[in-house]
Amino acid sequence: MPDVTIEIGGRPFQVACQPGEEDFLLRAASLLDNEAQTLVSQAGRLPEGRLLLMAGLLLADRTAASEERQGQLEQEVAQLQADLQALQEAPPQEVRVPYVPDTITDSMAELAARAEAMAQRVEDNQPG
Repeated sequence: MPDVTIEIGGRPFQVACQPGEEDFLLRAASLLDNEAQTLVSQAGRLPEGRLLLMAGLLLADRTAASEERQGQLEQEVAQLQADLQALQEAPPQEVRVPYVPDTITDSMAELAARAEAMAQRVEDNQPG
């Protein structure tokens, strides 16, 4: 079993781990050390047991908050997936075009005819 030296709050510790888990242990120790360094900078020198306890509690608090947020996000994803599934299974919605009264259609056709007639007169009066 490999022994790894880690440093927490400026203090070295010899820790054994499973073969191949050295990098994981060093990353975990780095997280704990960051919390310990914050405590040391705020409170000064603390007894080893108290320093490790407080740093561990800070990490546990962050972990609990992350797990809670993860649970919320998983619920949101599940709801969005359910909404998407419902939309995919729903029959196509009927699209209705607003009704245009015949008087407006007739007026627009008349305006178009006048515009075409005016364009024709301009064309006829231009020297060729």
